Amino acid sequence: MGWQPLRGQVALVTGGAGGIGSAICRALAAAGATVVITFNRDQARAVALAADLPGEGHLVAQAAVEDSAALAALARRVAEGPGRLDLLVNNAGITRGVPHDDLEALDDDLIDSIFRVNVRGAIACARAMRPLLAAGEGGLVVNISSVAGRTGLGSNIAYCASKAALDNVTKSLARALAPQIRVVSVSPGWVEGEYALRMPPPLIQEQRDKTPLGRIASPEDVAAAVLVVATQLRFTTGAVIPVDGGRPLG
Repeated sequence: MGWQPLRGQVALVTGGAGGIGSAICRALAAAGATVVITFNRDQARAVALAADLPGEGHLVAQAAVEDSAALAALARRVAEGPGRLDLLVNNAGITRGVPHDDLEALDDDLIDSIFRVNVRGAIACARAMRPLLAAGEGGLVVNISSVAGRTGLGSNIAYCASKAALDNVTKSLARALAPQIRVVSVSPGWVEGEYALRMPPPLIQEQRDKTPLGRIASPEDVAAAVLVVATQLRFTTGAVIPVDGGRPLG
């Protein structure tokens, strides 16, 4: 069965059926974890992913991260089912491309929804899952952030600010939840995924050209970073791990 350092462990991945999320789920399942995949709207995609993962016992649950009652119900389901939770990956996030100088297009509803999902959602998930994560040998929260939080360059101003806030949440939670729970951000740059496919090809090529390693990240690059944090960097907490090919240097 190969290397399975997470055998017997349970991981929950929010927004797990998306491009980055599905790669994370596959990597964790291949490492032996039982994976709980949450979705907001696309149940069929999440169910298909769960059926395709290696191993057994994977679960699918509808739980929007901005719905704290649904998250509490999910925590009860995990407690009553697998009975443990070792890893929470706060992967769910939203954005929409808005030029940074077009402040009128960055309307209040969009700003509020971005912060509600990208920031409040991560905190709410950690809050709901904390008792499970703190049990036993302790757990790990991985927040999927973005280089936009460091550079201020991204799909829109509110998105960049939300990822900066998420990295700050990582540091605050790491302090607050230690020593039982570690908290780490994994921070990719552009990723060859669903969002990038909607962008003009010349824009994506420009990002490749400005990245010292000559390409942008794959979803599997992000998944590999999550796996390394979970299995190798066991004395790391409160850190932001870049997966950006050196893009801020370009």
